[in-house]
Amino acid sequence: MGCFFSKKRKAEKESQPQGEEEPPKQYSWDQREKVDPKDYMFSGLKDETVGRLPGKVAGQQFLIQDCENCNIYIFDHSATVTIDDCTNCIIFLGPVKGSVFFRNCRDCKCALACQQFRVRDCRKLEVFLCCATQPIIESSTNIKFGCFQWYYPELAFQFKDAGLSIFNNTWSNIHDFTPVSGELNWSLLPEDAVVQDHVPLPTTEELKAVRVSTEANRSIIPISRGQRQKSSDESCLVVLFAGDYTIANARKLIDEVLSLPWSLMEMVL
Repeated sequence: MGCFFSKKRKAEKESQPQGEEEPPKQYSWDQREKVDPKDYMFSGLKDETVGRLPGKVAGQQFLIQDCENCNIYIFDHSATVTIDDCTNCIIFLGPVKGSVFFRNCRDCKCALACQQFRVRDCRKLEVFLCCATQPIIESSTNIKFGCFQWYYPELAFQFKDAGLSIFNNTWSNIHDFTPVSGELNWSLLPEDAVVQDHVPLPTTEELKAVRVSTEANRSIIPISRGQRQKSSDESCLVVLFAGDYTIANARKLIDEVLSLPWSLMEMVL
């Protein structure tokens, strides 16, 4: 069989007209859309408001570096996001499938959702966070955390595309790799902190087209108290078994609970 095809291919090659080159082979990866790294990067910006609209990142990796006094909004899901050497910036990140890593940043205010959150060599950050795993800080000081509170129409689908659950949020369960005896390198923002006072909505006409709301009752992520001190010793554990309507039932239950004088501490679904 091998000889038969070998001879056939040889015969086809010999029968090819002289001077006519065989067309190059086409592979599936040759037909993929070319990715320009510059489309997934903000670098060296100062005093600017920039961003990406829904559908413009589509799960790619993103890099933000060397930015100062900037407002940056990524209204799409990403694979990973790295933020290096940024000062006095406002940053919003849509759902990130993997990690968000801040390095050597200071005086930044952020709202973001991710699978893994890490901070190293940073100081004075305020982060409204949704994180599926334990957030980690290292060699950093004055890092403040609050619960993610944000809405725009495409956000729920972006959580799904990033493989993140809106109910898995360990935003306040911080692990400090480099604790200092007698000091606390991180704290929780006041429970009544208004997200928009820290991470304001975009002001450019292009980004204002995204219909954003920071109202608590519209947030994609249910607002939880996290590790804050309980106001009562009474508590209740609710277990929902997986099914076709689990998410809808969980959302309905949470809305009803929050309409009562109760507090939502933590969630895992």
